[in-house]
Amino acid sequence: MLGVFENKTALVTGGGLGIGRATATAFALEGANIVIADVLNNQSQETVEIIQSSGGEAMSIECDVSKPADVINAINTAVEKFGRLDFACNNAGIGGITAPTGDYPEEDWQRVININLTGVWLCMKYEIQAMLKQGSGSIVNMASILGQVGFANSPAYVAAKHGVLGLTKTAALEYATKGIRVNAVCPGFIYTSMLEKSGIKEGTQMYDMISGMHPQKRLGNAEEVADAVVWLCSSQSSFVTGTALAVDGGYLAQ
Repeated sequence: MLGVFENKTALVTGGGLGIGRATATAFALEGANIVIADVLNNQSQETVEIIQSSGGEAMSIECDVSKPADVINAINTAVEKFGRLDFACNNAGIGGITAPTGDYPEEDWQRVININLTGVWLCMKYEIQAMLKQGSGSIVNMASILGQVGFANSPAYVAAKHGVLGLTKTAALEYATKGIRVNAVCPGFIYTSMLEKSGIKEGTQMYDMISGMHPQKRLGNAEEVADAVVWLCSSQSSFVTGTALAVDGGYLAQ
């Protein structure tokens, strides 16, 4: 452990797998106490065990970010357990089905919006309240390159991620003089289990096509995104708030 975040506490939603797990372990490597909030309780516990096996302090709590009571409970538990909440990475999200806007089922639209947008807002709402009490904190919302550009057949996901960037900028303005910084990370296509479930697997034509859409001609990995999140929470980024940091192999530069 490097100890940069010693005696600090980080909450990571969706920390059971992928980018969330990489982010939780990256925070722990810097000495932070970790609280993982996820509906995937078994996977969250695996993340906790990974952190503890390296000498870190971590706990998991089952949480559906679209439910206010779950979010309140997760944040209260973090503060009760570790005494404060210094960092939050609002990462929990789903991809949703693939369908054009005119055919997108209403129930699927609502599910994506509830988790990917309303869930981020609910987490921010109660994280900010906790951070205001101590006069400091840093929040990083997991957006996407698709929060800045369109992508055919993913209307709900794209709309939600655009909304996340709007929320990020607005909260950054509201709390800029309160000691709380709010930023977002916009990953390109990152090779995780969520991507695999959508059919983008190594060795497939789809994988090669998606890789080729990035100027670096590859997909990103979860650790590259995690490093950006940790940097945005560190003192090295103390004058950075309201920004959307692209970790995308040049995708948005095209």
